[in-house]
Amino acid sequence: MSDIKEQIKQTVKTNDVVLYMKGTKEMPQCGFSSKVAGVLNYMDVDYTDVNVLADERVRQGIKEFSDWPTVPQLYVKGEFIGGCDIVTEMTLSGELDTLFKESGVIYDEIKASKIREANS
Repeated sequence: MSDIKEQIKQTVKTNDVVLYMKGTKEMPQCGFSSKVAGVLNYMDVDYTDVNVLADERVRQGIKEFSDWPTVPQLYVKGEFIGGCDIVTEMTLSGELDTLFKESGVIYDEIKASKIREANS
C-alpha cells in the first residue's frame, strides 16, 4: 500500500489540480464524480483526472491517503479540498474562485459566475 500512497503523493504534488474520481473527466461513472468534473470542465480548469475504478489499490489508497471515505476527491496544489458537497458549496459561495486565484490556477471567471447565477 505504501507504493500506492507514494504514487498518489507524487500525482497531487506534481499536478496543480487533481480529481480522483469514478470514471474519467470525459466519461464520469457516478453522479458525484460527474458533478465535480462538470464544474471543472465548465470553468475550463486544466486538471488531471485519476479513475479509481481502474485500480482497486488506488481506489482504497486515496481514501487512506486523505482520511476521507468517499470519491471524488479534489486536490489543488497538493492540498486536499474535499468531495462533491464541499466543492459544490465552494463553487456556489465563490470560495473555489478565491482558492484558484490564490493558487495561480487558471479558470474562466465568467463561467464561474454563470454557475452561481444559475443556482441563485
